Amino acid sequence: MFNFNSQGLTLAGQDILSPIQLSFNPGETHCLLGPSGCGKSSLLNQVSGLIGRDDSARWESAKPQIGYLFQQPRLLPWRTVRQNLSLVEPDQASVISMLEQVKLPSIADHYPNELSLGMARRVALARCLLLKPDIILMDEPLTSLDLPTAKEMRVLIKRLVCDHPQRSMLYVTHDLDEALELGDVVSVLGGTPSHIIYSAPTDEVSRIELEALLRY
Repeated sequence: MFNFNSQGLTLAGQDILSPIQLSFNPGETHCLLGPSGCGKSSLLNQVSGLIGRDDSARWESAKPQIGYLFQQPRLLPWRTVRQNLSLVEPDQASVISMLEQVKLPSIADHYPNELSLGMARRVALARCLLLKPDIILMDEPLTSLDLPTAKEMRVLIKRLVCDHPQRSMLYVTHDLDEALELGDVVSVLGGTPSHIIYSAPTDEVSRIELEALLRY
């Protein structure tokens, strides 16, 4: 288990997050819901170490290896898919094997501008997995995808991450059904500054209470 402790987050003089504690059990997916602007992405960035790099946020033991799937794929446009993935995994057999796992074996030598958004997000997912992360952070990875593409991406995330016995995930979404489908634990971020106002294992979640909190 990995335990993350934050004493809060202040940006540009504004308190964004109250103190938050998160525990990551191997193989567990933690879905985080909340209204737009409540600080979900800020919390992901603090967990990843992209912001708030001081004693106010720390891991109780050694920091885990973290993979981050942003809303934007963030592929280098002057490198092919193969070259992008090779930046994190030099072994070409592993790169091709991972492309096969995300169902994109034929686009290894394509450039990012030749890919659809759904394909680019799958490449970004492959890059995350090649890092062999202990914890994967995902920031609304199905946003802006059409329904068939989102469904395909969700199936991949479930198979490659949620069903993996050792990979933990913190998954941000605004979609309650998505959270209940993928998550082992569902939490809601809210308040000012934001904090976790509700958290429960998925099989104990009160959908009525969740819907009321999200309307608020």
